Amino acid sequence: MSMNCKPKCGKIFLLVVLGIAALGWVVMALWNWLIPVLFTGGHEIDYVQAMGVLLLSKILFGGFRGRGCWKGRCQQRGMENMTPEEREKFQTGMRSWCCKPKQKDTDASN
Repeated sequence: MSMNCKPKCGKIFLLVVLGIAALGWVVMALWNWLIPVLFTGGHEIDYVQAMGVLLLSKILFGGFRGRGCWKGRCQQRGMENMTPEEREKFQTGMRSWCCKPKQKDTDASN
């Protein structure tokens, strides 16, 4: 990972962590607002319990596959159907999404 990539990737990581934390707070707020009113004997939950409910719902309803089948056979099939030029363009684009592309060393050939 180059030095140019670390700040941008760090910001993305921070946004993901903050998003998950905010989603946990939303789950806690909705639970504490609805469950005690709708169900007799329903009690309020704290933040850690809300994160547990969020994780449980991810396991039960979403699994841990990611989106589609990005990691696995679908990715391999997609790469196999590409020409070498398309594959290189795709890989360069993926590298530049988070990090600046590597500069080719022109001094090494001299």
